[in-house]
Amino acid sequence: MHTAPAPAGAFVSGGVMVTSNPIVWPGVAMVALSFAVASVMYRRRIGQMVRERIPPQSVALSAQLATRLTDTRASDNYRNLFELPVLFYFGIALAFAAGVDDAWVVGLAWGFVALRIAHSAIQCGYNRVMHRFRVFLLGTGVLLMFWIRLGWLLAQA
Repeated sequence: MHTAPAPAGAFVSGGVMVTSNPIVWPGVAMVALSFAVASVMYRRRIGQMVRERIPPQSVALSAQLATRLTDTRASDNYRNLFELPVLFYFGIALAFAAGVDDAWVVGLAWGFVALRIAHSAIQCGYNRVMHRFRVFLLGTGVLLMFWIRLGWLLAQA
């Protein structure tokens, strides 16, 4: 059996690939955030459906969901976690595959994660739009700087 070589920044130990590249961990943190928000979303959604005896089939479509459920903060945030963060995930994968181990890239990645956590906390919590928007803009700016730095490093290679 042929085994593919481990990507840059990784090594194989006992048949399991282990990474020593810190760029992976912000990506793992974003995945954890997505699961945490999904948990909040399902807890709230199922709770309301049980309390109000809403038949599942009556909310089969997103338009039906919006008219029947009163608290969509967590589901709105969950959907948001698959919009702008897609660019983040691609950047993490690209940086890992290219073996980028740059303190600025890693720091900016963690900055983006911190701002997404803040965005999720605001949206799933008190949901003040202007607070959320400011955090969103900061996160977008950090992600842009992440990509500029990553692009510059990749162009130098």
